[in-house]
Amino acid sequence: MSGFARAPSRHGADLAALEPGFADPVHDAQASFRAVLEAMAHPGKIVSLPISPMGVPPAPLRQGSAAIALTLCDSDTSIWLDTASPDAANYLTFHCGARFANAPGDARFAFITDADAFPALNTFALGSDEYPERGATLVVQVSELGNGSGVVLRGPGIRGETRLKVAGLPERFWVERADLAELFPRGVDVVFVVGDMLAALPRSTRVVG
Repeated sequence: MSGFARAPSRHGADLAALEPGFADPVHDAQASFRAVLEAMAHPGKIVSLPISPMGVPPAPLRQGSAAIALTLCDSDTSIWLDTASPDAANYLTFHCGARFANAPGDARFAFITDADAFPALNTFALGSDEYPERGATLVVQVSELGNGSGVVLRGPGIRGETRLKVAGLPERFWVERADLAELFPRGVDVVFVVGDMLAALPRSTRVVG
């Protein structure tokens, strides 16, 4: 399984080639955090990220995923990448100070950029009944987000129910998500990203169809 066990060098030519992060790290991170919080508070709602990083993040990261990383990840968080990309790892290490996990289950944040490389959901950190907040947050790059069709979501933050269409996931995703729902409050929180748009699927949300 791919991913990074340690952060690469931050010195020499690697630094010179790095793309810039936020233009105003404090203000931009705060604006992006509010957008992520809005999405988490209202599962299934499609929210626009107000700020994008300067330049083009190194592949396989896209603008939205990079903005979330710059907002939520720091030296106290561990990251797992599904695709072995030294350029992306250097970018995250330099701008976030983050360290890299050996395996999905060791990461606080996981960035899924390729549906074909998506590990089973139960391989990520699920937290415990005593410390459910130790479950991982998965940032998943998808090909399309939409409302009005797709799965039916119910739960906290949703008035009645809402529908969310997510294209670009492996077919097994929703089956694995249903299995994890039985473990609540353990589980994972998921943020789907396409372009500068995102939608959240917290572990507290029920997928009913």
